Amino acid sequence: MTDHYSISDLAKEFDVTTRTIRYYEDEGLLSPLRRGQTRIYSNRDRTRLKLILRGRRLGLSLEEAGQIVNMYTPGSDNVEQLQALIDKIEQHRHQLYRQRKDIEVMLKDLSEVEKICRQAMVEKHKENQ
Repeated sequence: MTDHYSISDLAKEFDVTTRTIRYYEDEGLLSPLRRGQTRIYSNRDRTRLKLILRGRRLGLSLEEAGQIVNMYTPGSDNVEQLQALIDKIEQHRHQLYRQRKDIEVMLKDLSEVEKICRQAMVEKHKENQ
C-alpha cells in the first residue's frame, strides 16, 4: 500500500469523478498536499474519502458524513463517533420506513383509482353498444 495518491488514483479506486473529490476538498473534507498544481492525497485522505462515500451510500448528507468523519480520533475508542453514526442510521432507517409506508399507501390509492377508471370504461362501452 502506498502512502500517497493522485486524484486520478482515488477517483479510479472509488469510482467517483475527480470533480467529486475536488468538491470534497473545497468543502474541507479532504486536505491534500500540493506540489504546484498537483494534489497529493495521503492515507488519511484516502480513508476519509472511503468513509465519506460509505456515509453517502447509507443515505447521509455530505454534511452529516463529514461531521461523523471529523469526529474520528486516531488512537481512541471513538465511541462518540460510533454513537453519532448509530443515531444517524436510526434516523435514516425511520425515514425510510415512513417513505415505504407512504409508497404503499400511494400504490393502494393508484390501484383503487385505476379500478374505478376501468369500471367506468366498461360501463361506457356497454352503454354505447
